[in-house]
Amino acid sequence: MTIKGVLFDFSGTLFRVESGESWLRAVLADTGVDLPEPEVVRAAEALERAGALPGGPAPVEPPTGELGALWTVRDRSAEQHRAAYTGLSRRVSLPDPALHDALYERHMTPSAWRPYPDAAEVLAGLRQRGVAVGVVSNIGWDLRPVFRAHGLDPYVGTYALSYEHGVQKPDPRLFTLACAALGIDPRDTLMVGDDRRADGGAAALGCAVHLVDHLPADSRPDGLRPVLGLVD
Repeated sequence: MTIKGVLFDFSGTLFRVESGESWLRAVLADTGVDLPEPEVVRAAEALERAGALPGGPAPVEPPTGELGALWTVRDRSAEQHRAAYTGLSRRVSLPDPALHDALYERHMTPSAWRPYPDAAEVLAGLRQRGVAVGVVSNIGWDLRPVFRAHGLDPYVGTYALSYEHGVQKPDPRLFTLACAALGIDPRDTLMVGDDRRADGGAAALGCAVHLVDHLPADSRPDGLRPVLGLVD
């Protein structure tokens, strides 16, 4: 198999979101809300347990009822994504109800995300080899500004984002759209992601699949480098 194109997931693959505590502290500073230090730590831990940080840990207790139904389709539209995550956030008591929306807004900013240490090296290496690159993400907002802010956008030939098409991985249609945009056959394509179920959906089209560990950026300095060996 000759790899002519590589598709990457976003969160947990090329980028990692900030910690729950960093996320909350940034919003408190931006909004001027003063919270005692023990309460900051408590609230940050509670928000992480609730799964309220997109790209962060999944909910310890999966939502049920209306919120649970919304959770399963959260990546199909911007409205559903916001409603699902702010719904989880509102399970945690905060001193100002406006903080829930402020937290959601914060996670969409480039400063909330950090590329993995080897992301630029691997993307540049693929370009040097003439391999097309796409990003396929289950997401409810436009991540292109994050790539531009961190200097990685020039390496990406196309973005297939679930909320823009109303379908989410593992639906093969999202991978098909990315391959078509790059002009490559799925059978000549490698999908790189951190979720066996979602990213593994590309295998239904004949794509090869390579999984990486969803770890903090400092804990995974070279998890993407094996991709270069797979295309050589």
